[in-house]
Amino acid sequence: MTETPTVKLARDEICRVGKSLFDRGYVHASAGNISVKLDAEQGGGFLITPTDACLGFLDPTRLARLDEGGQQISGDRASKTITLHRQIYAASAGSPTAASCIIHTHSSHCVALTLNSSPSFETLSQELLPPLTPYFVMKVGRVPVIAYHRPGDPQAAQEVADMIVKYQNSGMPIRAVMLERLGPNVWHDSPSTAMATLEELEETAKLWQFSRGEAHTLTHDHIEELRQTFGAFW
Repeated sequence: MTETPTVKLARDEICRVGKSLFDRGYVHASAGNISVKLDAEQGGGFLITPTDACLGFLDPTRLARLDEGGQQISGDRASKTITLHRQIYAASAGSPTAASCIIHTHSSHCVALTLNSSPSFETLSQELLPPLTPYFVMKVGRVPVIAYHRPGDPQAAQEVADMIVKYQNSGMPIRAVMLERLGPNVWHDSPSTAMATLEELEETAKLWQFSRGEAHTLTHDHIEELRQTFGAFW
């Protein structure tokens, strides 16, 4: 099929971001994936990195393209996480944090925070990190943890979608979830902004570990000021 210049640009951006994350150690081996939701002018559907692809060595022409229903049109075989990504796109649509690009990694410091226990994540209080820094609050926001499921389990995708809706209904739209023992999924309006969100999340997890979980958090007044000044969601 003939693709528009903006689709080519989306392919190139996925590869650029993938290489940047790989070169700086945010992803390793064949872990992680990136997808972009294409709008109607681009022909609709999705682009996603192929299954078992290394994000540091992507070929833009071999990225998987899928239609609106998730059926593959071209490229190498799509990552199995497309089910989860499609749920995130659908659940976040129309919200202030609607997804146009999703990045999933196995970021070491984020994953490490979920290894020590296996609580039941049934309430909004079970989140990966407290409000440690202003940029974490502004750029990432709350990160609920989804209890462990095997990679690609459709039940995990449904739980993520339900969690997105739950937070939206509570007035706290989110742009990241943490899959226990697997890694974060973050989303934004482009590959570059999604990458920045992922970076801020992983660096905040690193700070929390450096402090051994004893750092003082921002106060209610601090957070309210960030809401009023910068429109932060918390």
